[in-house]
Amino acid sequence: MKHILIFAGTTEGRELMEKIKHFQVEVFVSVATEYGKECLLKEPEKERTVSTKHGEVQAGNLNIIAGRMKEVEMKRYMEKQAIDLVVDATHPFAREVTKNIRTACREAGISYLRLLRNPSEKDEGICYVSSVEEGVRFLDKTEGKILITTGSKELSTYTKIRDYQDRCYARVLSTKEAVEESVKLGFEGDHLIAMQGPYSEEMNTALLHHVQADFLITKESGNAGGFEEKVRAAVKTGTTLVVVERPEEEGESFEEVIERVRQWSLQ
Repeated sequence: MKHILIFAGTTEGRELMEKIKHFQVEVFVSVATEYGKECLLKEPEKERTVSTKHGEVQAGNLNIIAGRMKEVEMKRYMEKQAIDLVVDATHPFAREVTKNIRTACREAGISYLRLLRNPSEKDEGICYVSSVEEGVRFLDKTEGKILITTGSKELSTYTKIRDYQDRCYARVLSTKEAVEESVKLGFEGDHLIAMQGPYSEEMNTALLHHVQADFLITKESGNAGGFEEKVRAAVKTGTTLVVVERPEEEGESFEEVIERVRQWSLQ
């Protein structure tokens, strides 16, 4: 039986796993955290998981491993599991991770597919910036409260905003790592919201009202990342939306990847 490895971390990664697990292949899924691993498994699968000698949890033909891997560790894992094909379904902004996956595949001689999110339509009423750093420079020149939804990894950049501890509110994942890092940077109390997304339009609207936000900064994450729900909430509340544009890259759509994998599994 052929072996396929999915680097997940997005809604598409979970949906891809659900589709592929019905093919005649052994599916290996890599996620960054234990929390991510829990999110992948449905309740019936959680009840019948077993631990393998390689540190994964196994449910049927699914093998899920948690933990961030460097390039060398990726290559070692691919070789240990005799992986035949890798699908990179990591977040569109996780550029360094994608670079490492590509390099590991090339050095191990393993076929690689990049799954791309469907692009969002541009809106003239949105302020687009090329990076979080550019967004911070823009926001530093403004007045009013800011809701940050770009994640905890780049939260330190927002400390450059004038009076950031009074003006900024950060929404991060509800993991110990994310919360502790946010608190160290000065985001705490009402200014730190730890939740698991994606979020509905109603939830975004309620949160914008709650913090009385004048600005909402987010990444162009696409529909799967709840981007449209943020847009509608911003419009409804009169909040200025600042969007970090997605980096350009080559790859294939969800449907194209499924078909490629299906054909490959039958060869």
